[in-house]
Amino acid sequence: MGNSTAYPVLRTTDAALAYAQAKRLCELLEKCDDEVELFAELHTVADVRQMAVVLPEVKFSYAEARIGPAGEDLWFDLDVASVDDAALEPHLPLDVMVEAPRGSVEERFVAALGQGVAGIDWHGVWPDEPEAGHYGSVTYDGVQVVFHGDRAQWGPRAEHHTVFVHVAKFGDLARAQKLAAHVGSEVLGDSQLGW
Repeated sequence: MGNSTAYPVLRTTDAALAYAQAKRLCELLEKCDDEVELFAELHTVADVRQMAVVLPEVKFSYAEARIGPAGEDLWFDLDVASVDDAALEPHLPLDVMVEAPRGSVEERFVAALGQGVAGIDWHGVWPDEPEAGHYGSVTYDGVQVVFHGDRAQWGPRAEHHTVFVHVAKFGDLARAQKLAAHVGSEVLGDSQLGW
């Protein structure tokens, strides 16, 4: 199966702009999955509280593996809605990864972002364009916006936000360039390993 090839097509310090341009790219997909994937690292109690309002049913996890005194894996199991700030603080950072119906929470998710790395993934299929040698791939195509980061596979925090287009297993630079032009940009550097 493998991974898609991801091309960075926009970098900005404006989260709302990154989200809006990612949505513009999604409109070019011939098909877009009914669900989006959301991910966020939460470094403060306020970040956790804000995200719990947006995603009230979500389970939070430790952002980094934690090991108990007997060498066992520890799992985060507190109810963030009922625990006080002092009890929550030692468990930070937390993260959240969830699928949600497309169009249901993305704008509120963006508004609730803290300073940690976060992202939204829209999987879909780019239209076939045989005359240009472009063919859609249900497994690999889509759009991703990474907030406070510049790696499609997550990485260290950055001050900017990056929009990626995912195309084909072996890449399609010409298609990525065409998609970047749609949002008034260009491919910004080398391709990356995608989803």
